[in-house]
Amino acid sequence: RTRGKPLPSLIGFSSPTLASRIPLTRVKSMRENLREKDKLKDYLESHPYNLAYKSDDSADPDSATHFVPMRNYLDLAYVGIISIGTPPQEFKVIFDTGSSDLWVPSIYCSSPACATHNVFNPVRSSTCRISDRSIHLQYGSGMMSGFLAYDTVRFGGLVDVAQAFGLSLQEPGRFMEYAVFDGILGLAYPSLSLRGTIPVFDNLWKQGLISQEVFAFYLNKKEEEGSVVMFGGVDHSYYNGDLNWAPVSKQLYWQLSMDSISMNGEVIACNGGCQAIIDTGTSLLIGPPDVVLDIQKIIGANQSHSGEYLIDCDASNTLSDIVFTINGIDYPVPASAYIQEGPDSTCFSSFDSLRGSLLTADSWILGDVFLRLYFTVFDRANNRIGMAPAV
Repeated sequence: RTRGKPLPSLIGFSSPTLASRIPLTRVKSMRENLREKDKLKDYLESHPYNLAYKSDDSADPDSATHFVPMRNYLDLAYVGIISIGTPPQEFKVIFDTGSSDLWVPSIYCSSPACATHNVFNPVRSSTCRISDRSIHLQYGSGMMSGFLAYDTVRFGGLVDVAQAFGLSLQEPGRFMEYAVFDGILGLAYPSLSLRGTIPVFDNLWKQGLISQEVFAFYLNKKEEEGSVVMFGGVDHSYYNGDLNWAPVSKQLYWQLSMDSISMNGEVIACNGGCQAIIDTGTSLLIGPPDVVLDIQKIIGANQSHSGEYLIDCDASNTLSDIVFTINGIDYPVPASAYIQEGPDSTCFSSFDSLRGSLLTADSWILGDVFLRLYFTVFDRANNRIGMAPAV
């Protein structure tokens, strides 16, 4: 295996109309909000991590049911601003590589969660077209029921016309009540989207709005501001060295083959290889329960009454890197990254388990803990992922 080469055609932002940069803000996650209100234990017991499905009432269930990883919203932490309609109505959304649909709350939503978020009013938009198609998006922590609409979506100078998106009528339960964001903008493959719809990124390319069929993420390690998602080009100032490329192993999620996970030169997980999903919609490092439990023991993390794993904060200065090897390249994650500091000088392990998984038993999800360390390019033209140390 050899070190990947930079993609020659990705030369940055040559034209403001063909490439765009959208600022992201790091916000307090639902986990942090629930933890502060001492409601996290109840939430975790009611909503364990699992995979959930999306279903579409208007089509054959067998062909319209899709599975997405851990859409339980608990740890989503980076939001960007988009607008929908004419004149524009603004929303805070998660740019999520683990799902493919765009949806926001509607003015017709009757759930308490909608009362605390921005809602879309179709009547106020001269370009909105309502369909008679109902949709139900089922997640690990709740569901969204609503209908499909089409309108102009704007962000970062891009104007995506006639974009299909969901509008919620109900958001049962409390799964959105503590979320800082309004909705989700999915960036996974079209095979994960609602049947018959074209996801946002595919429409950007189809409408000639971007010059390269790529997008990329830079997630700031410390500051609330400074994170970006860029479409149609790559700004090389956000990373050091060359991008290392790994092929997408399954065109559903942004999934690739991982060689191993090791510590101090010893393999501690993914022995003989496994699958990994690169997911901006997940904050933590998620793996099989038994394997993750072994890692918690190795790093000295102990389960608390809330179900989270606590660890001595000083361990971030003494524990070794945990190394994720992908396509022959080592990606070290230092203890300062896999140990997160909470309130009152309490520290938590950034590893968690994927329970009730519909993925293979040895699959992993590498979330923001990993992505804050590595600038990541999602290359749809060549179905590959490029990574390099973030600045």
